[in-house]
Amino acid sequence: MSDAAPRRTPRPTRADYAVWRRATTRWADDDVYGHMNNATYYELFDTAVNAHLIEATGTDIRSLDAIGVVAETSCRYFREIGFPAPVDVGLVVERLGTSSVVYRIGLFQGPGEEAAAEGRFVHVYVDNTGSRAAGEARPVRPLPEVVRAAAAALTRPTGPSDHGE
Repeated sequence: MSDAAPRRTPRPTRADYAVWRRATTRWADDDVYGHMNNATYYELFDTAVNAHLIEATGTDIRSLDAIGVVAETSCRYFREIGFPAPVDVGLVVERLGTSSVVYRIGLFQGPGEEAAAEGRFVHVYVDNTGSRAAGEARPVRPLPEVVRAAAAALTRPTGPSDHGE
């Protein structure tokens, strides 16, 4: 066993993201302690990813032959955020696979370059043609081309700020 401290992933900054949107916070987003409820962070992640896909593809993504279902999510919290200030939401694609897309979503509130939180959000694309039985969704290959193009536009070259996740 090594005495070395575990390697810490650097806190993301605004420069780590490819596209931005702004979210309005609501009174109901805060919990009894006065900061945003953790479930709301995940709502922001989901909304940012899907709103980007709808805008970037110009189509109703729910009507595609393959749809993205959430296979994995996580969040790293760095500092509190909450109502009434808006939240700047940054998106970047960490990995573009043959049947999945891994997004990183940064949440920023107020001035400053460091994220208040960062989410990881994995979409796996499954058949949406109605030919699958309930509970038996299998990944499709390849991703719908409109989704691949929208996701590819969010990739960033790796470099010093790459978090290597």
